[in-house]
Parts: sequence; C-alpha cells; structure tokens
Amino acid sequence: MPNTIIIGSGSYIPNRVIGRDYFMNSEFYTEDGVKIEKPVEETIAKFVEITEIENRRFIEDDLSNSKIGYEAAKIALEDAKVDGEELDYIIYASNFGEVTENGYADFMPTMAARVKNKLGIKNRKCVTYDMVFGCPGWVEAMILADNLIKAKVAKTILVIGGETLSRVTDPYDRNRMIFADGAGAVVVKATDEENVGIIAHNTICDNGPELNYLENQPSINKEADQKRLYVRMLGRKIYEYALKNVPDAIKDTITDAGLSIEDIDKILIHQANAKMDYAMIERLHRLYDVKEYDHAISPMTIQDLGNTSVATIPTMYDIIIKGKMEGQSFKDNGNIVMTSVGAGMNINAIVYRFPKK
Repeated sequence: MPNTIIIGSGSYIPNRVIGRDYFMNSEFYTEDGVKIEKPVEETIAKFVEITEIENRRFIEDDLSNSKIGYEAAKIALEDAKVDGEELDYIIYASNFGEVTENGYADFMPTMAARVKNKLGIKNRKCVTYDMVFGCPGWVEAMILADNLIKAKVAKTILVIGGETLSRVTDPYDRNRMIFADGAGAVVVKATDEENVGIIAHNTICDNGPELNYLENQPSINKEADQKRLYVRMLGRKIYEYALKNVPDAIKDTITDAGLSIEDIDKILIHQANAKMDYAMIERLHRLYDVKEYDHAISPMTIQDLGNTSVATIPTMYDIIIKGKMEGQSFKDNGNIVMTSVGAGMNINAIVYRFPKK
C-alpha cells in the first residue's frame, strides 16, 4: 500500500496588517443584542489578553479567496517541482468559498475548479473537489487525499486551504477581531517508502447539541440589516468542547501511530484562541502524566496572523519548513501532529512522519 508524503508547500499571507486601532471606532453588542457601554479600548484590551491576537491580516479589495488560493498553490507546485498537468486531484478546503460583495458564500463553480482554471491546467482527468468541514477542513482534505492515494485512485494531489473571513464577520460582534484571511497549500504524492508520510489519522463529528456552536446568523445588532448572514460562534461552549474532546482525539491518533507523546516533535494545532490552544496542549500532556514540557512543541502564529480557519495549519507548515519561523524547524524522519477543531463540531488529527533525506 502506498504512503502519502508532502513534496512541496506554499502560502499566501496578506500584506495588509490589521492592528487594534482598526477596531477603535467599533460599536460592540453582546450575544443577546445589548450594546456594550464600556469603552471600546477596554473591550479590545480584554480580547487581546485572552486570545493574544494583536494583529491579523486582511486581503486587499481587489483580491478573492480563489486568487490567494491560486497564489499559494502556484508556490506549492513550484516547490514540489510538479507540473499542474500531473495532478490527479485538487482539493480546496473553505467554509465560505468565493465571498460575494454582499457577503454570501459562493461555491459555483467550485473553489478547486477556479484554481485549476487559474493554473491553466488542461488535464480533464484532474478532478476538482471542495471540502466544507469547518476549520478542520484542510486537515480533512489531507485525510481524503491520503485515502485516495492508499486506494491507488491517485498519485499526486494538490491540497489547498483558503479563507477570507474578514468579509463574513459582523461589525457589531467582538468575535470579529479573531478572524483573518489567508491561504496555504501542499502537494502530496504517493510513495512506496514504508512508515513515512501520514501514518495515522482520526476524525470525530459531533453534530448533536454542538451543531450550532458555530453557524451563520444575522447581525447581533437588531437595528442592523437582518437579511445578511455573518459567522457567529458561542465562544465559551466551543472552549469547553475543545478542552474536553481535542486532547483525547490527539492521543488516540498518536496511539494509532504506535507512538507516545515523547515521539512527537511538533503539534501544529489550529490557531483559534491562544488561551484555548495552551490549555489543550497542557491537557494532552497530562493524559500522559507529563507536567513539564517544552512549549515550543506547539508553534503559535495567531498573535500576528489571527484565525485564518482552514489556512492556519498549511500556512504554519509552510513557514516552518522554509525556516521563516524563529526557533522552529522540523526534524528529518521526525513525527508531527496536525490537528484542528471547528464548526460541526468536528475534530481531526494526523500523525505525519517526514521521510529521511
């Protein structure tokens, strides 16, 4: 059975840096639609204290999700030294697709098809899929790619995660300060080399009471336009759900790989909230009775890039493997975890082993 290895990566990080000053003239409301009377500066300061998000990136007005996904994909193909005509599949993870001017999600044609068009790929047997799976979408797209390769349906696949969340946030919602824009991509390929690449993965879908922890809703300001929908989340519910379920899911995946926590060099965890990420990594170590550990095991990008949903992990992978994150690198033949939690609620995790150079 072939294994799935990453042979190239790319990312698009918007140049437009959005700091706290951008939100100073905002008028925030509670989830119950009550205007928050305390000074906006206090709301913003408390937000930064909890999430550690000081800056985030927004795309320029003339860009779109498919355009930044294309830029990340082009870099990944160049890095992999792969001609686009060789691709068997393009899988594009996104939650809102090509957001229109009035904020609607547009998936027709699919995001993957748009990128294939922009890349100029003529191969009619290059299949284009979109993955809509919440923030874990890119990780799930990687799992799908691995299944296709192991089934010998495909040999070379382009996996993209891109989102323009700045265009789907409610201007009256404090949570808008979490979200950002970006895109990341990798090229994966089949290999006959044993015990490398994606060596284990797990996916959990809890779609009961958790279903509406993240959803689309009208503005929380009842006097604003109630026809347009925005991303809405129940932050406390998500925090509690993630803490309870994500560490166990990661541990189960590590166990499935025949490994333990001391065998894991890095954990690339979805960057949604720094406080939540720290707590999940700490609780994961506690499952192994480990109280002291090197916090560098879990790289953080949220402080400067914000929450880019599906783009978070491929972007982080790209900047680390290319030596662009100070103090972070991957080991030859080392093991890393890629894991995410998000709308659904869905959780997934991959254990990936780098091939020997």
